[in-house]
This record gives sequence, C-alpha cells and structure tokens, in this order.
Amino acid sequence: MRALLLDFNGTISDDEALLCRIFMELFEEAGRPVTEEEYYDQLAGFSDAEIVRMWLGRDDPAIVARKIERYGELADGSTVTPEARDAVRHAAERAQLAVVSGSARAEIEPVLEIADIRDAFTVVVSVEDIRRGKPDPEGYLIALHLLGVDAGQAAAVEDSEAGVAAAKAAGLYCAAVTTTLPAERLSAADEIADRFDRDLIAGLLSRS
Repeated sequence: MRALLLDFNGTISDDEALLCRIFMELFEEAGRPVTEEEYYDQLAGFSDAEIVRMWLGRDDPAIVARKIERYGELADGSTVTPEARDAVRHAAERAQLAVVSGSARAEIEPVLEIADIRDAFTVVVSVEDIRRGKPDPEGYLIALHLLGVDAGQAAAVEDSEAGVAAAKAAGLYCAAVTTTLPAERLSAADEIADRFDRDLIAGLLSRS
C-alpha cells in the first residue's frame, strides 16, 4: 500500500460521543430534540450540514457554525488515544497519509496539532474542499488525486456506514472500526476491527 486515507471523527479521533452531545444540545435549542439512539441510528457519519438538514428539514448555517465553535471549545486532543497516535506514526513511516473528513478544517487541524500528529499527514480533505459529503466518494477521490496514487494502491479506515460507502465507491479497500457503530452496520467494509491501532494499520500496509 502506498497510501492510507483515514476518516477523522470516530476513527483517528474517538469523539463521536462528543459530537452526539453537541448535536443534542443544539437540536434541543432549535426545538427538535434528538436522542442518543436517534443520533447513532440516523445521523452519525454524515457532514454537519447534512446532519442539520436531515434532522431539521432545512439548511441552517448558523447551527453548523455553532457546532464548529462548540467542538473547538470542547475538543482538546485527548480523543486521539495513545494507540491511535502510535498507529498514525507507524503508518507515516511507511506510506502517505490523508485525512478525509466531512468536518471543518477548523475542527480537524487543532486536534491533530494538539495530538502531535499533524505532520504525519500529507493531505487533509475537509468539508471546505468538497461539494458532496459521504456517502459520496468525492472526498476520497480528491485525496487520491492530491496524493498521486490510484485506489488500488491505497486503503481507507472508516467508522460509519456513510464513510464505508464513500470509500468503496471510490474503489478503495476499506477497514471499519466499531468505535461508533456495531459490526453488523459496517458489513459493507472489507474487514472490521475493534479499534484504530497499530495492528490494524500493519495489516493494511502489508496488503499487496
């Protein structure tokens, strides 16, 4: 493998519970509360704008902006576990790395910096770089183009149904981690792992 393309929320950063809490607060304020079960069943894995559109039935840039602000206030880098940092460092010594996320760059970059792994990534594709979020493959296709590799020379790691669908639509081998959703909801992935760690990365990099 020449490249690994990694989802951010719920994969590199084990922060899906934090995202759920933020959206529960924001949707309560907007007059249409969401439960934890509803969030994970219907919304996890989509971009912020799509989550707002799906739940409220309308676009609301102000809510998206508030979500980004709240994430910045609450995310401190601790959601990137030591195992995840080790996995990223191990991978960066052996392949090009990209983040492919539907989150804002203002959310991704500070967490990577605080976790001291920003320099491991050649490319960061965020919501500002795409027109269509996951499950559309656009973000992955952009990352492959920027890295200068074909899909057959790369693999993806995801944690959601939408993410797995995006990676597969881009032609990528995809591993899914069960940090956000149970294995049965990730069955479209090529392999499933309990967590994002060095063992998972080593297995992906060993693929021809």
